[in-house]
Amino acid sequence: MIKTLNNLKQGETGIIVAFKGKGNVRKHLMEMGLVRGSDIKVERVAPLGDPIEIKIKGYSLSLRKEDAKKVEIEIK
Repeated sequence: MIKTLNNLKQGETGIIVAFKGKGNVRKHLMEMGLVRGSDIKVERVAPLGDPIEIKIKGYSLSLRKEDAKKVEIEIK
């Protein structure tokens, strides 16, 4: 099942399969370590849903909801 990162609940895991963003947005996400095939886990979600803290490649990363909408995840 494919979802965008902002739709994952706390504790859910998956694999990055695609990006919706183009140009600078996509480049920025990839520079932060979000690359296709990477395992990802949602650690925490703020009370209002923004930001989202994820665990990827052994480190924690916080993303804004708008950026998380651009990352497609295949749920494990």
